[in-house]
Amino acid sequence: MNLRSTLAGMDRRLVLGGGLVLGSLAFTAGPVTPAIAAPAPLAWTPRALSLQQAQVLDAAAELIIPETDTPGARRAGVPQFVDRALADYYPPPERQRIARGLDQLDADARAAHGAGFAALNTEQQTAILNRHDAAEAAAGPGFFAALRDMVTTGYFTSEPGATLALRYDPVPGEYRACVPLSEIGRAWATS
Repeated sequence: MNLRSTLAGMDRRLVLGGGLVLGSLAFTAGPVTPAIAAPAPLAWTPRALSLQQAQVLDAAAELIIPETDTPGARRAGVPQFVDRALADYYPPPERQRIARGLDQLDADARAAHGAGFAALNTEQQTAILNRHDAAEAAAGPGFFAALRDMVTTGYFTSEPGATLALRYDPVPGEYRACVPLSEIGRAWATS
């Protein structure tokens, strides 16, 4: 059973709410060019990753959260977010694990199609990501789960993700000062 037929007609928010981020790939179906093209140049300079790894990250992030009626990962600046997080916050072993995983995506693409991951068409890229996702579903979370988490965190903490893909309420609820605790019950906790 393939992901596209399973998730046809589902809404991106429903898919993301269910935790299956790759389900949004079903909405990118369109004319697929069979030719292998050169990867698009990056509009940013990577700090933690090589240029080739950054191009793989850019392509993979856009597949995980594609542009629909809301901006996709690329327009939301998610690849830059991931690179910056790796450079500034991740310990070297975790940074190396992500870099090795991006290299593996590229190596898998070259082995299967004779070109790097970023140069493949959407269907070829999707097939490679689905293989990694399926392998981790059987063996336990690995590089791809970590990448998917970083991409979704980057997207939903970006301005487009927080204000266009999600509902944004800067101050939830009305303000009522000095309300007796007996009227409220338990106090609210936030995380």
